[in-house]
Formats: sequence, C-alpha cells, structure tokens
Amino acid sequence: MNSAKSCKVIAYFSIIPLGIQSTSLGSYVAAVVEAIDEVEGLTCEVTPMGTIMEADSLETIFEAVKAAHKAIVDKGVVRVESTLIIDDRRDKPRTMKNKVNSVKKHMKQL
Repeated sequence: MNSAKSCKVIAYFSIIPLGIQSTSLGSYVAAVVEAIDEVEGLTCEVTPMGTIMEADSLETIFEAVKAAHKAIVDKGVVRVESTLIIDDRRDKPRTMKNKVNSVKKHMKQL
C-alpha cells in the first residue's frame, strides 16, 4: 500500500448563500473561487454546479471550505449552505484527471 502522503484527496464542493435578494450567484461564486485559489496546495476545477478540489490532505480541503464560507459571509450573507463530498482514497495515488481518464477508458470498452 502506498503512503497516504502520495495519495490525493479529491472533493466536490458547492456553496449557496441564503437570504439574498437575487437569483444571480455569479458574484458570490467569483468571491469563493478567488478565496479558494489562495489556498496553497489546492488544485481546483470550477464546474457549472460546484467546484472539484484536489489536495494532499483533508486539512487543505477543509481550509478551502473555511475560506469559501468566509468569502460569502464577508459579502454580507448571514446564512450559508454548503455540500462537501470527499473521496479520501489511500490505497493508491489518484488525481482528478486519473478518475476522468478511467471513466473514458471504460466507455471505449462498451
């Protein structure tokens, strides 16, 4: 088994400001992306419905979530709802790209 240090933690994260007066979330998403981009050791891929994050540790993922919440609250939001799904695989090193390539490989076998 590989050491946990060589393995990546991959997480899906979405955050929603509640109680705002608009259905538009672009400025909030931008604030969150800017905040998590500042977290060292984090790779992110922003998608239309959330952000995929990759790091060497759970601590880095949690630091990004904390930064995201702070960014939303700093914009005057008093209630925030977030979803975090974590893939903490320790038996072999995997990255976001590896996971996508694995699916593509299986699709070619169909």
